[in-house]
Parts: sequence; C-alpha cells; structure tokens
Amino acid sequence: MNDPEFEKGAGRQGGAAVTRRQARRDAMVVLYQQDLTGGGIEELLENLKAETGHEADSFTREDVEGVLAARDELDRTIDAASEGWPAHRLAALERNILRLAAYEILNRPDIPVEVSIDEAVALSKRFCSREAGSLVNGILAKIVQEAGQR
Repeated sequence: MNDPEFEKGAGRQGGAAVTRRQARRDAMVVLYQQDLTGGGIEELLENLKAETGHEADSFTREDVEGVLAARDELDRTIDAASEGWPAHRLAALERNILRLAAYEILNRPDIPVEVSIDEAVALSKRFCSREAGSLVNGILAKIVQEAGQR
C-alpha cells in the first residue's frame, strides 16, 4: 500500500497506542489481503507488523476475527443493500471496507453507527476513489435503515 501514513513505524508515534482510525485501516488491510490471498490471520497480522512497525491491537484483531467469522452473512447483507452490485462484484478493497463497517454497525454496539460509516467513507475515498465514498455511504445507510439500527 503506497500511503505515507502507512509506512513502517507510522502507526506509533512516541510509543503512543494505535488510534482506532489506524486500527480500522490495519483491519481493512488484513481483510483485503486475506480476501485476495486466503492467507491465515496470524500470518497476515505478522505481515502488517513488518510493514507498519506496530502490532495489531485488540480492536484490530476483534474486527478482523469478527468480519471473517460473519463474512457470508455480511456479504448477504451487502448484497441486499447494494441493489444490483452483489459483494462478489465489488472491488476487493471496497468489499472489505463495507464488510468491516457492516460488521461494526450490526455487531458492535460500543461504536456509534455514524463513526463506522464516516470511517468507512474516509477509507474508501483515501484508498479507492471519491466515487467509492458515495457508493460505500449509500450501501451502509441502507444497511442501517434495513436493520432499524440505533
């Protein structure tokens, strides 16, 4: 990933803990790589550490493990909300950003829905395209609406 904030050591500054924004970015990268390679979580987390210079925190691990455990259900939820763009037809990065946000919306009551959506939109604009931000926002809004969320 060619992102100056994602370079080795960028995740910790002065020994500070990884922020939730960084943890979500880490989770997105691991989920994306797992989707493409089928690699094991521990191997991918080690690759992440080598690339970023920091260990995946518990927030990252919980999101990654939760998304992978619920992947089929999350994909069905995305399929229902995306009107004509099933999860398997989406670009892998967008698909995994949506999976991550949908997991948080549906399974993490400790995280405000708005935060999960805003973070997903920001990730998609940064790593995909500006248009991807609108797509992600629309699909997640529909997921929230259909789930009758908070």
